[in-house]
Amino acid sequence: MSKQLEHMSYRLHRTIVLVGMMGSGKTAIGRALAARLGVAFLDSDAEIEEAASASIAEIFARDGEVFFREREAEVIERLLSGPPVILSTGGGAFLTPMIREKIAQKAVSVWLDAPLDILWERVRHKDTRPLLRTANPYETLSEIYDQRVPIYQLAQMRVPIQHRYSIDDTTDVTCHVLESQSDILETL
Repeated sequence: MSKQLEHMSYRLHRTIVLVGMMGSGKTAIGRALAARLGVAFLDSDAEIEEAASASIAEIFARDGEVFFREREAEVIERLLSGPPVILSTGGGAFLTPMIREKIAQKAVSVWLDAPLDILWERVRHKDTRPLLRTANPYETLSEIYDQRVPIYQLAQMRVPIQHRYSIDDTTDVTCHVLESQSDILETL
């Protein structure tokens, strides 16, 4: 973390909703950003798992993706109704038009734009990604990436994820992007 940013104070005026592919860093960057800004961090997937007393993978297997997406929309709407926070969403959440509309009304969407090779490096050894439980997970990830990127591009702001950047570096970049809009993030 740069020493200059480490000592700054901020006021967050709107909830920041981190969107992007699985493995883009929404949880890691979300936690670091929330700590930096002095606000709560919420994870819509964790909230869904807690409400259902089941993992995302178990919900997918037991109830299907449509059921999961409906619960996801309900949870995200509830989380958007509180004070400004950093909210990490599941990779598919932003694909739902109703969720995008609610985010636009009540928050600011920030796309963590990670290239496919970074995503693959981060998710290829994890068995917690139900959409990648296929015969060729790289090909599946590539197809999902190609389908989703045009929708992620609808986010209000974009943070490029770089190979050489640490979590602190990416958090710095995210702060700079957010500071460009004083109605979102104010430096005190």
